[in-house]
Amino acid sequence: MKTLLSILSITIVFLTASCKNDSKEILKKSPKESNKESFDLVISNANVIDVQSGAITKQTLYINKGMLVETTPEMKTGFHTFTHINVKGAYVLPGFWDNHVHFRGGEQLIAQNEKFLEQYINYGITTVRDAGGDLTTQVQQWNQEIQDGKRIGPTIYTSGPKLDGPKARWEGSLPVSSLEDIVSALDSLQALGTDYVKLYDSTLSRKHYLDIIKAAEKRNMITSGHMPFTVELEEAIDAGLDNVEHLYYVLKGCSSQEKEITQQIIDGKLGFWGSMAQLIDTYDETTAQQTFTRLKANNVFVTPTLHIGDILSYLDEVDHSQDAYLAHLEDAFVKTYEGRVNGALNASAKAKKDRKELQQFFIQLTKSLQDAGVRLLAGSDCGAFNSYTYPGPSLHKELEQLVIAGLTPLQALQTSGYNGSQFLQKEGYGIAIGNQADFVVLAKNPLDDIKNTQSVMHTIKNGRLHTMEE
Repeated sequence: MKTLLSILSITIVFLTASCKNDSKEILKKSPKESNKESFDLVISNANVIDVQSGAITKQTLYINKGMLVETTPEMKTGFHTFTHINVKGAYVLPGFWDNHVHFRGGEQLIAQNEKFLEQYINYGITTVRDAGGDLTTQVQQWNQEIQDGKRIGPTIYTSGPKLDGPKARWEGSLPVSSLEDIVSALDSLQALGTDYVKLYDSTLSRKHYLDIIKAAEKRNMITSGHMPFTVELEEAIDAGLDNVEHLYYVLKGCSSQEKEITQQIIDGKLGFWGSMAQLIDTYDETTAQQTFTRLKANNVFVTPTLHIGDILSYLDEVDHSQDAYLAHLEDAFVKTYEGRVNGALNASAKAKKDRKELQQFFIQLTKSLQDAGVRLLAGSDCGAFNSYTYPGPSLHKELEQLVIAGLTPLQALQTSGYNGSQFLQKEGYGIAIGNQADFVVLAKNPLDDIKNTQSVMHTIKNGRLHTMEE
């Protein structure tokens, strides 16, 4: 796919900006008009998509101080606006959310991570959920600057450092090897003001994993993450886990022999990847439906991350060396891709085949989860070390993968901001009076074809208009 980045650049239209194309009309306030009703931004002739119902209505949107303050079927008269944009029947919907990204790579990659902020806006993404990294202080500073209108970028909800065991895989993780460590780690996250707790499974013990979730639950902290394979999915759900990142752990809970496989892993007789074939072979529809029912009943979300799975499964077949997005990445960032690439290229023929079959199984599993009423989250898992999963376009590819799995375009759209806001318990999502003006304007209807989410004309973030121009 020719990346959107190759044909678009961003023009920031502030409230007093001058007109740059004939679809925009700029009206300037004069002393004689001082008694007129005034708006910062007016968007007229918009086909507004209700992401909850799929209904489309023609509306004019009136924005003041970053908020949607009024809507009318037709543009009214007798008012003043600093900026008016006639979108001529284009489609307006809430800005996209990428519910799984990473800002990481240490001090040497801060500048590169910073550049991604603007890229998210280029692709209509107005909110991201940072799923743990080693740049928490920097990320929180960026987010504050974005909210203050001093920087272009999406709202960033962050977990801060991941919680893992001692000698964890990822830099910046908080090590947990005792109950005292759990108290200290959760105290630290609350002091930082993070939005949720992210658990990882590289060295975290079974006991401490479950204890973290229970302790976070008592503090009313949202939890999300991987799951050590020494834990059964039912145990994690019962402990209070709020979101399962990736489908490996859901697959484990669909096995009729999960308990036996878990014990083999506890005994050191079986490893994570070694258990995959057994889990697929013992997938049981009755057990799966019971697991789906438990997930739904306990309001547990699932983030499938299908796009990165597709990328990693076919690294041995697909050459990404000419991807247009690479031109916008620093050499040091691209170098972080080497580990996964080399691992895929050097894998055995069986391992390559198994990885592809697992990806196809996950696609089917995603549809089963949706059909069972489990709420899914669209997340790309983009960031350093995650090869060729690019910040911005990868969210759109994730939406495509969800439709390939069998979701309707509307259902796929709901997994972005609609479900994302509910998972993080954030109010004010959607195009409604009193809500933050975080919208995206698309040239084509995404309900007809999910690929139309890429036809971004304008992004409105905190009431500011950002226009994509060739």
